[in-house]
Amino acid sequence: MSKYKCVIFDCDGVLVDSEPIGNQVMVDMANELGAQINLDYAYQHFKGNSFHKCENLISELIGKDLPTNFESEYRRRSFEKFKSDIKPVEGVSDVIKHLNLPFCVASSGPENKIQLNLELTGLWSYFKANVFSCYGVQKWKPDPAVFLWAAKTMGFQPEECVVIEDSVIGVNAAVNGGFDVFGFTAHDYNHQLNSKATKTFNDMADLLPLIHNKN
Repeated sequence: MSKYKCVIFDCDGVLVDSEPIGNQVMVDMANELGAQINLDYAYQHFKGNSFHKCENLISELIGKDLPTNFESEYRRRSFEKFKSDIKPVEGVSDVIKHLNLPFCVASSGPENKIQLNLELTGLWSYFKANVFSCYGVQKWKPDPAVFLWAAKTMGFQPEECVVIEDSVIGVNAAVNGGFDVFGFTAHDYNHQLNSKATKTFNDMADLLPLIHNKN
């Protein structure tokens, strides 16, 4: 029997393999404005951050304000790429199908992005109403607000839940809220999660045993 009563999944990089797509679009748009960055820079500085912070970073790089339509254009371009390229994270469908605990998703992305990507990857039917976006509370990770909101709505205390995250910022948000957090390290190129997460795992096949372990 698991010590946990609820599982809270991050979305990007945990449920859907959207990080390479979204970050590449961000890099392309930033470079069109003269930023001269690459995908490694994006993973290091953008991953897990709020869109507003990403905009501020790009603005600092180019030394001027971004165009007023930067976010709407980013959403348009990234959504088109999601529609053609996105896939579920390998093995996560099996995790969800065999998870015998209540679960939900809590993401920094807007609700329409979360729904689109879960629909495109065949995961939407598992979550539906149990979707929590930072836009709903207007607070972004590493603030724990979205995780606290998710736990409360699902009917559990933070200590009864485990958060599944793949970014340092997301892990810090969970820790800040009093949650245990399992760090998915498949794309943790700088090995930053090991020292921060409650436990880490590199393959989705290892997640269910971690969740159901009583120790």
